[in-house]
Amino acid sequence: MMQLLDFDNITLTLLPQKGVYIKSLDSLLVADVHLGKSENFQQFGLPIPSAVNQTTLDRLTQLCHQLTPKRLLVLGDLFHSRLALTESVLLPLKQFIAFTGVEVQLVLGNHDRGLASLLSDYGIQCIDGALELENVILSHEPLTQSDRLNICGHLHPCLHLRTALDRLRLPCFFLDKSAKQLILPAFGEFTGGYEVKLQPQTAAYIAVEDTIVAFEG
Repeated sequence: MMQLLDFDNITLTLLPQKGVYIKSLDSLLVADVHLGKSENFQQFGLPIPSAVNQTTLDRLTQLCHQLTPKRLLVLGDLFHSRLALTESVLLPLKQFIAFTGVEVQLVLGNHDRGLASLLSDYGIQCIDGALELENVILSHEPLTQSDRLNICGHLHPCLHLRTALDRLRLPCFFLDKSAKQLILPAFGEFTGGYEVKLQPQTAAYIAVEDTIVAFEG
């Protein structure tokens, strides 16, 4: 089940698949996909399976067919590194772009900032720096100050839930109302997470199974 979030006259649809849809921009937003992370480790002799790339792209394909956005905005780290640019990674990505027909724009992140000249050949428009669209500012790393809602990634936020019997670290959207900032969870399957703390004026929206669960600070 999706979660609607209204902030500064813009409606955001938080998706349990760890993306955000903005209808007024006809855009699907994801962050920290990290394609090719498995291949990066494989080149150092570690037997990490490559299936996570296809699993991630399949989830992205399903979202594009469900929402039919005009544009896919990746808020940094589409690829894990230059070592990820192998045919086994690039070919499924090219097939995804051709199959969905979606326009892909990449706000370059710290992992793929040096790849811009190579990615244009695959129909990916690369943006170095923040992208301003109507009432939002899109960036990879969180901005220290913004007069509009800053939607970003980079931190891979997770909320640590503790009970007497269990402890869970679950990916989440992290909203800081006072800072006007929404940090997206990592979209990629093979990524770590940074534990966020709930404070006044903050909220965490956990993406779990097929729903979003809200926790207020």
